[in-house]
Amino acid sequence: MSDWSDADLLAFLDESLPADTMAAIEDACRDNQELLRRLAAVRGREDAGLHTIGAIWRRHRLSCPERQQLGQYLLGVLDDDSAAYVRFHIERIGCRRCQANLSDLQSRQQDAAGSAEVRRTRYFQTSAGYLRKRS
Repeated sequence: MSDWSDADLLAFLDESLPADTMAAIEDACRDNQELLRRLAAVRGREDAGLHTIGAIWRRHRLSCPERQQLGQYLLGVLDDDSAAYVRFHIERIGCRRCQANLSDLQSRQQDAAGSAEVRRTRYFQTSAGYLRKRS
């Protein structure tokens, strides 16, 4: 696809597009000098302070849930509407930053579960000699 909008190019520069779209734009940039010039112009306008409401919204990630809310989503304690929005944001919008945050929270949750099991085993092993059988 060669007719990328300026919003697409800006999202590409901000690395906020889905991975397949990012790859397609990057591939197109290799062979298309006009696209590279447009990309430079988009970045130049952004650096010059010519901001749109959409650009400000994307830059400050106003639609992204906070990390705490992602953790609550992972634990399944969000209300239905909030959980539906987070699921939409992660799965349909494909926000890579939020996907990375959620992945990090999942790995921390798994690490914590593993640590708890190790602690439980150690407690049992260190207290085994102190337990008495009931008669």
